[in-house]
Amino acid sequence: MEDNRLKSVVVLGGGTAGWMSASYLGRALGPHVRITVVEAPSIPSIGVGEATVPNLHKTFFDFLGLAEEDWMRECNASFKMGIKFVNWRTPGAGSPKPRQLNGYSDHFYHLFGILPNSENLPLSHYWAAKRFAGETDEPFDYACYRESPVLDANLAPRFADGTKWTNYAWHFDASLVAAFLRRFATEKQGAIHIEDEMVDAEVDQRGHITSLRLKSGRTVDGDLFVDCTGFRSLLINKVMREPFLDMSDNLLNDRAVATAVPHDDEADGVEPFTSSIAMPSGWTWKIPMLGRFGTGYVYSSRFADQDTATRQFCELWGLDPETQPLNHIKFRVGRNRRAWVRNVVSIGLSSCFLEPLESTGIYFITAALYQLGKFFPDRNFDPALRDSFNDEIEHMFDDSRDFLQAHFSLSPRRDTPFWRACKELVLADDIKRKIAQYRAGLAINMPITDESTYYANFEAEFRNYWTNSSYYCVFAGLDVLPEHPLPALTYRDGAMQRSEPIFAEIKRKQRELLDTLPSTYEYLRQLHG
Repeated sequence: MEDNRLKSVVVLGGGTAGWMSASYLGRALGPHVRITVVEAPSIPSIGVGEATVPNLHKTFFDFLGLAEEDWMRECNASFKMGIKFVNWRTPGAGSPKPRQLNGYSDHFYHLFGILPNSENLPLSHYWAAKRFAGETDEPFDYACYRESPVLDANLAPRFADGTKWTNYAWHFDASLVAAFLRRFATEKQGAIHIEDEMVDAEVDQRGHITSLRLKSGRTVDGDLFVDCTGFRSLLINKVMREPFLDMSDNLLNDRAVATAVPHDDEADGVEPFTSSIAMPSGWTWKIPMLGRFGTGYVYSSRFADQDTATRQFCELWGLDPETQPLNHIKFRVGRNRRAWVRNVVSIGLSSCFLEPLESTGIYFITAALYQLGKFFPDRNFDPALRDSFNDEIEHMFDDSRDFLQAHFSLSPRRDTPFWRACKELVLADDIKRKIAQYRAGLAINMPITDESTYYANFEAEFRNYWTNSSYYCVFAGLDVLPEHPLPALTYRDGAMQRSEPIFAEIKRKQRELLDTLPSTYEYLRQLHG
């Protein structure tokens, strides 16, 4: 048989997306394909994607054969058991401390732990029924998960001996991740690294790129080209002329001001979660790592200019805007009409972008690489492979866009023009359907009920990453409750009583974990040395 395999893949652009692409494809394709990365040394990385999602290790680092402890040490990585949303329900200026609402702190967690089930129904259904019966006013995340009090106490997702007790993601320094993967791809996999800038691309009669001409005069040939040039999208938008679908009317935020702030870990501890703090015209992230935290105010330029946003951001942390190094970022919200055109595949910011409210940046890269590995072409470039890849990327992005939009649309805040405008956004039919499902008491997407099934089916996970747990954490956290208990539950005589031992076990486990876990700071000191 004729060997139709591609011989060469060229990745244009380095950074996190570029070196994740090179190392993943190097592992997926083996020695049959030469991987070349062309990285412009003068182009700085954006550096806002320092928080991740739980599937990162299993679908990426584990695939590369890299132990978690090894890459964490290389990247100053910390743990992330969820996202803490602060003051998304109460009006007022930005504050890192939750305000009080009806006797409770105005915060809620989007947790990564597994939501228990009783008689094949997620525990969320029983919690909602107890709320309607007046049997509890405890918030959903504290009633149904072991993790919430642990996050409050800044404790670790592992015991002192390293045993993992819950699901978690990571915080890390994106520049260190890129440097670590560059060494891995070049030293372990034989990837070719060229530090140069593209000035032109040669295109054949089919419209396929055949080579890149670099600033030095060098020419780099390839069969498949991966565009990791960030918002510049040098190949997919400029050479392929693929239109970018602007979605700034779906999500209003289009700017950010970011910095790093030193932190006294020993005195204040290291938080094992990302914070999302509501602000007058958007929200601020806080990503803790050893010795510092990364932070940035994501805002809408329609409702705050750069000077106003900078002032509000610096007031939040007590920073001097005249002396504090600040990174001002302008970003586009949306996706390419197609992520793969002819022999060009866009990965990362060159493909699509959503504000980092749910840490989708690294998730989009990982999911796209997984799909590219599955649909990788030969010299025939069968359109069915390309079309299938594009369908998956479109579904992944649109599903995430809708989930993020619901955060703003369902938030009860109406105290500023920004928050009022969020209530006027037009929701897509799919998220309207999911909100209707939630209000009817139904589970949304696949309910994950135990650790063994969490990674059992990557296909289902990538298509339905936001599961019933995610929707319940956010919707219930925003004080949006189902309109009634699940009707089917009312026909199960004694089902509510049989769920009580599960709620009791959660409380028992919460107390046990608070008594036995090391702090996140203590565990990270042990890990990093």
